[in-house]
Amino acid sequence: MSDQPEAPINRLERRKQRTRAALIKAAQSFIAAGKVNAPVLEITQAADVGMGSFYNHFDNKEQLFDAAVAEVLDAHGALLDELTSSIDDPAETFACSYRLTVRMFRRRPQESQILLATGMTLLASDKGLAPRALRDIEEATRAGRFSVDDPELALAMAGGALLGLGNLLRNQPKRDDAEAADAVTADILRLFGVPAEEAREICSRPLPDLDGLTKPDSAA
Repeated sequence: MSDQPEAPINRLERRKQRTRAALIKAAQSFIAAGKVNAPVLEITQAADVGMGSFYNHFDNKEQLFDAAVAEVLDAHGALLDELTSSIDDPAETFACSYRLTVRMFRRRPQESQILLATGMTLLASDKGLAPRALRDIEEATRAGRFSVDDPELALAMAGGALLGLGNLLRNQPKRDDAEAADAVTADILRLFGVPAEEAREICSRPLPDLDGLTKPDSAA
C-alpha cells in the first residue's frame, strides 16, 4: 500500500505544531515581561499567526498561558532529573537541585522571570521543581537524612526562600549567585535537621555539568 496519502496530513500536523510552538513562545515572552493582561490579538501578532489559528489550539488566553508555564516547568524538571540522576543520597539530590535552580536565575533569565512571575502557585504545581523537591524531602526523611514532620510545610519554606532569593538576585545583579545559592541551601539543610558542618560540606561539593544551564532559554 502506498504511503503517499499520509504526506499532506504530516505536513498539516507539522504546521500545527509550529503554530502552537510560536504561540507558546510568544506567551512566554509576555509572561516574562509581566504583560499578562495583553490581548490575544497582541499575542498572535507577536507569534505571527492569525487569530483563527489561535482558537484552533487554545480556548482562551489563560489556557495558552497555562501551557506556556507548563512547558517551562517540564523543561526545568527534565534538566534537574538529568543533572542529578547519578546522586543516590536524597538529601544531596535536594541540595543539588536547589543550588542549580538558583543558578538558573542568572543563566536562564526568561525562564527565571516566568518562575518568579507565577510565584507561589508553583509550589502547588505537579510539574517542575516542586514535586521533585517534595519527593526528595520525603525520601530524605524516610532515610533519616532529614528530620521533618511535615514535608509539605518544609516544601513551602524552601520554596518561599527560593523565590525570595530569585527576586533578590534579580534586584541585585552584582550579588554572587553561586555564593548566595550555596549559603541559602546550607541554611535550609540545617533547618531540615542536617548538622551544620555536613550541610556546608554538601553545598561545597562540585555540581553536575552546568553546560545545559548556559544554553538559551527553551522559550527563547
